[in-house]
Order: sequence, then structure tokens, then C-alpha cells
Amino acid sequence: MSRWVYLVPIAGFALLAFFLFKSLWAPAPSLVPSALLGRPAPLLVLPALDGRSAAFTASDLASGHVSVVNVFASWCAPCRTEADQLAAVAKLPGVALYGLAQKDKPAATRAFLDEVGDPFSRIARDDDGRASIEWGVYGVPETFVVDGKGIIRLKYVGPLSDDVLKDQLLPAIQAAGR
Repeated sequence: MSRWVYLVPIAGFALLAFFLFKSLWAPAPSLVPSALLGRPAPLLVLPALDGRSAAFTASDLASGHVSVVNVFASWCAPCRTEADQLAAVAKLPGVALYGLAQKDKPAATRAFLDEVGDPFSRIARDDDGRASIEWGVYGVPETFVVDGKGIIRLKYVGPLSDDVLKDQLLPAIQAAGR
């Protein structure tokens, strides 16, 4: 009987270790499906970042061209790594790149963009995070592809890389443009 007293905690630890180890192979956040795919983008009215950049609106997202919306923040370290990919998206013909600054101070956002580059044609502020909730954002950075009718066609969670741009974002942009 006294042997079981020693084996129960060991068995409990082994069970806990098994489930923690198994969670390492859980689906990546970028693979978690969005409830908004195939649905209209949220109808929100948000303030512009500052006097240098106008805000985007729901009518901008449904104006006949493909839109890419990138949710970012100056305090987000991974947001710095996707600057080159966002600059490439901004150069695509027929595609508008919009930024949504999440829970950030306008001065900090502007300083961040002055440092890494500002590829956005319009930038809206989400000061309290409510707009991000409407968009179904888990965390920054996240990127959405919206077709010309304002329907969300892709949600990508995490920083953009060259591979993500080539394998996921560009094909979604092409499909949304049809």
C-alpha cells in the first residue's frame, strides 16, 4: 500500500507532461479558421492615425479593388519583421494596403512607421481594441485580404514572411481579384 503513495504523484506528473508535450503539436494560430471568412468586413468608423494619414472606411473596403488590412502596433516586435513584405504588397497594382494600429498611441505609431517604413495608403486607429475584436483579431500582427465587394477572403495570424507572402497572401489576393 505504501508503494502506491509514491506512484500516484509520479503518474500524475507523467500525465501532465504527456498533455503539455502533445500541445506542442496543436494547430498554429495562423491555421485557426476565422468566423469572418466569406463574410463582409466589419462596418466600423475609426479615426485616422494623424494628419499625415487618412483612415480607411467600410466603403473603401468595398470599392471594387482588393484590400489588404494589416493589424499592427509599435510595441509589437514581430511587426518590425514584416516591413519588407508589406512594402511589396503596397506595390501590387490594383491592391490597397490599409493599416489598423491596435492599442497604440498615435505618436508611437508614427515614430514606428517613420523607422520601419510606412507602406499604408490609409491608417486607422483602434485605441481601445474594440475594432480588433470586431475583426476577430487574436493578436498583432494579423493580415486580412478583402475582395472588391468587402468580403474577407483570408486571415493570416502572425508576421508575414517571404514564404507566407508567396504561398498564401499573393494567391489569396489573386483569387480575391477575380
